[in-house]
Amino acid sequence: MKLKQFTGCLVFFISAILFFGCKSFEQPDSVQKPLDYTDQDVIENEINNIHELLKTESTKALFHACLLGNEDVLKECREAVNKEAFEKEDFSKRVVLLKSLQSSGDYSEETIKNYQEALKNMYQDVPGYNVDKAKLPKTTANCIDATVTVWVDQGYKVQNGAGYKDNVIGSGFFIDKRGYIITNHHVIQEVVNPKRKSSCKVYIRLPSDMEKMIPAKVVGYDSVLDLALLKVAYEPAFVFELGDSSALEVGDKISAIGTPIGLEGTITSGIISSTSRSLITIGTVFQIDAAVNAGNSGGPIIDNDRKVQAVVFAGMLDSQGLNFSIPVEYLKQELPLLYAGGEVKHGWLGAYGHTKKYNNENAGLEVQYVIPGSAASYSGFQIGDVIKSIDGVEIKTLEAFQVVCLKYETGTMLNCKVDRDGKLIDVVIYLEKRPASPLKEAFKSDFVDNSFIPIFGMKMTRSSTTNKKLYRIEYVLEGSIADQNGFSENDNLELYDVSFDDENEIFYVVIVVQRRKKGFLDIQMGLGTSYDNPNYF
Repeated sequence: MKLKQFTGCLVFFISAILFFGCKSFEQPDSVQKPLDYTDQDVIENEINNIHELLKTESTKALFHACLLGNEDVLKECREAVNKEAFEKEDFSKRVVLLKSLQSSGDYSEETIKNYQEALKNMYQDVPGYNVDKAKLPKTTANCIDATVTVWVDQGYKVQNGAGYKDNVIGSGFFIDKRGYIITNHHVIQEVVNPKRKSSCKVYIRLPSDMEKMIPAKVVGYDSVLDLALLKVAYEPAFVFELGDSSALEVGDKISAIGTPIGLEGTITSGIISSTSRSLITIGTVFQIDAAVNAGNSGGPIIDNDRKVQAVVFAGMLDSQGLNFSIPVEYLKQELPLLYAGGEVKHGWLGAYGHTKKYNNENAGLEVQYVIPGSAASYSGFQIGDVIKSIDGVEIKTLEAFQVVCLKYETGTMLNCKVDRDGKLIDVVIYLEKRPASPLKEAFKSDFVDNSFIPIFGMKMTRSSTTNKKLYRIEYVLEGSIADQNGFSENDNLELYDVSFDDENEIFYVVIVVQRRKKGFLDIQMGLGTSYDNPNYF
């Protein structure tokens, strides 16, 4: 099992009023500003940029054309995107192009018809979407028969001078009579690891015939959501139907099926302990108290109707009842992308924010920071904007925004409705590939003054013209690392050093801070946070 914990706040007090030599840290020479489309030189440069983009990234060129607003350039880009759409045999790529065409304002009957046709073709063969009702489990025993043991042969490893067989065991379950199986990415990660020098093979074993090893191949995988789609040349007796996990509530009864510590076909029961634990970088996961152990990874969480509601992916082996599963809604959204094959690449805008609340009610996704030069910056997002809908779907939470984006490939243009100072406006967005480290992206693209907004939740300004390491805090985001550590407006701090721990994906800073809440006593301390977290979008 795999458990990715976000370091929301790593704090270590070094000493009070203890000083040591300052270390330098790099800052960008300049920060990219939004384009000024009233400047003729900017306009001409952007037109040249659009023509270059048309050669390799037509939807990105279309996105820039929409922002520029030049009708001739926009028409040229639309024609190029439309032409490319019908040169693509891959329906998923055609959907990207035609959805972007629609988002640019081309709502002609022909474009809508072509998009719907491409979407239909893209979805028609996706496993898990059209289940053969005759294959659905009718008993608990049938549910066990619809699960498998995933066996990864990684060759041999040497320990203490002796060679040992290196195997990984996980669980999986059938979602299609053609032999498609869902499991976790971390179960099969070495099979798709491009850095691995030796080959490894993946097999499945059936509860009804544990002696037989059936070869499997990895169709698609997603390291972020920890999901993978496998295919075997075998028609199962039973397949699972995917449920509706959005309807689950705390206390609902569930069961887990899998191969804990090699015990095939084990079923355990429990309840949903929480529906919103932030343990992955996109969305939230379920906490369950059904017993799971090493080997359960990739197995199904089912409800009383024998429908899959989640996929086991992590647990705390030293803590009873602390186990976690990925909601099936996430799986359903990205199944077409897994089926398309290869690694699923998630899109993002290059922004940071939280769910906005009015009178304790969720009211949208509030933008609290925009990375300079990102797609969000080009779209013109401003701090304080509240995203109310995306692609016509109402957005009340950050998680809802991310779930909608799951079904779209990178390079797709979409439309948003944004509340800006009480006025609803239309904003076109473009999904770029989410980087492995959003934090690094923010730090290298912006000055410390602003990049510490998403990193630690505080906006700073320089407070000295001679010492460039002295800052004053302008504001602190509620619930942030800075807030948790008692930082507040007008606190003074001196930034001594920053460092990146790539092995553990942790960013550290050493500071001396004078906090109003502590009587302005100089305190030297360290802060740390993870390279990625769910609030980057």
